[in-house]
Amino acid sequence: MLYKRTHMCGDLRIDDVGKEVVLNGWVAKARNFGSLVFIDIRDKTGITQVTINDDVTEEVLEKANQLRSEYCIGIKGRVCERSSKNNNIPTGDIEIFANDIIIYSESLTPPIYIKDDDNVDENLRLKYRYLDLRKGKMQRNLMMRYAVVKCARDYFDKQGFTEIETPMLIKPTPEGARDYIVPSRIHPGFFYALPQSPQMFKQLLMVSGVDRYFQVVKCFRDEDLRADRQPEFTQIDLEMSFASEDDVIEIQEGFLKKLMKEVKDIDITIPFPRITYAEAMERFGSDKPDTRFDIELMKLNDIFVDCPFEVFNKVLSEGGDIRGICVPGGASEFSRKKIDKLIEDIKHYGAGGLVWIKNDSGNISSSVGKFFNEEELKSILEKCGAENSDIVFIVSGKTKVTYDALGFLRKRVAELLGLIDSNKYNFLWVVNFPMFEKDEDGRIKAMHHPFTQPNLTELYKLDSDLLGLNANAYDIVLNGVELGGGSVRIHNNDLQTKMFKALGLSEEECYDKFGFLIEAFKYGAPPHAGLAYGLDRLVMLLLGEKSIREVIAFPKNQNAECPVSEAPAKPSDDQLQELGIEILADINNDKAQ
Repeated sequence: MLYKRTHMCGDLRIDDVGKEVVLNGWVAKARNFGSLVFIDIRDKTGITQVTINDDVTEEVLEKANQLRSEYCIGIKGRVCERSSKNNNIPTGDIEIFANDIIIYSESLTPPIYIKDDDNVDENLRLKYRYLDLRKGKMQRNLMMRYAVVKCARDYFDKQGFTEIETPMLIKPTPEGARDYIVPSRIHPGFFYALPQSPQMFKQLLMVSGVDRYFQVVKCFRDEDLRADRQPEFTQIDLEMSFASEDDVIEIQEGFLKKLMKEVKDIDITIPFPRITYAEAMERFGSDKPDTRFDIELMKLNDIFVDCPFEVFNKVLSEGGDIRGICVPGGASEFSRKKIDKLIEDIKHYGAGGLVWIKNDSGNISSSVGKFFNEEELKSILEKCGAENSDIVFIVSGKTKVTYDALGFLRKRVAELLGLIDSNKYNFLWVVNFPMFEKDEDGRIKAMHHPFTQPNLTELYKLDSDLLGLNANAYDIVLNGVELGGGSVRIHNNDLQTKMFKALGLSEEECYDKFGFLIEAFKYGAPPHAGLAYGLDRLVMLLLGEKSIREVIAFPKNQNAECPVSEAPAKPSDDQLQELGIEILADINNDKAQ
């Protein structure tokens, strides 16, 4: 038997008093007083109190006495006004006086509490994710994710985009992060890859005349995990023909304005600020700066030329940099113990140490006080714009080290001092990224991908200054997190060939890796540009969560495992034999043994 639901549990209000209703859901709480039973019934919309008293039949009262937490039930009854209201829930003005109950299924005692403030270990939450998802917070998170996707589909549909699916089984390439590879049974010894993005296929769609493509798409990268990374993640992916960088940005600002109004009821101002990559690094030490607070980097090389501190002199003689930040009100807040902790933190970014200078109500002190007298320290503070009660932190080293260390430090001290307004949503564009960068081995690689169009006024640098060549690439940033990135694409085969050559790829390698795209561009490729958002990150930020695992229904843990299904798992011997694959045991990997 099944009750046909008339209302959702969390939707009933005082205006519904007198209505006969049917609710289906789970028992969040049961309080049994013999002839009087109170039940909180829960579904994805919330909780409603149900009362069963001795006005009902003996059979119904007996069923009510059986109810325990997480039993799946149906309730028939009448909405009444509560005599003692509960202001903590939206349905607190009413209750249901039940006249019939059906028990769909019983439940064992759950291994985790089904409440938002359960404080349960994350691994246990992920193992019993189907129970964890019953929590009100998790249901709200899933609904927010759906709202974002729906808003995107509605908006891009009205902008003339066509949603098209691209393949999940593609050709492996060595570019970017590691591919997840899939063996082919039909072609023994050959493998597919799961796509890191639909990049080449969406460019092919532009060649095919689609004009404006859109997709909510799964992507896969075999990389080490962090709070904002998963081996499988979702992009809001799009591409536009006959479009410039400005065209893409204008469309996206319209989307984000609509999104913020629909899901957060916040009116944001467009256009967003735009800063170049070079400016972002120089001012904030990051290509995804958080601009909700005013601490910025300062280049201090000129101040310390021929100074008595040998560490600074050595850095400058080796072509490095000296940079600092002035932290307002930080002199009294940062004790030696707290500063020592910051020093340990920035060592992860390659910094050898951290120089500090305090002006604590006119009392000047410094970690390099024995190299500079008080007047010299006071002069440094003045040049850094420091006032009474401020502290200046200084890092020296290679340019990248000073950027990375201070980029982290400015945000960390702002967090510690409570300078970040969590209710602010600061969007900005970072543009004019470098076309190339060096990897850890000193080899030239594309900063975005090799299909990004370089600044056409700088093509002469292809022969003389590769690292000085800028790209028509752009990232959208929110509160210090990259929401998405894109670029104008190369659509000219001659230019694409030059880019491959700059990356050290031979003609044979180019055709082996990207031959189908090169071939397609011989048949009238239009100018095109695009962008992809990280949907998981976007939803995470809108909800104020710290991890994208909180906005994914069934995420992987930090070991890239699914605790619910226990993936990855070893295939059967028959499956391996059919694929022509033999697994060699790895004594360091329990799953391979």
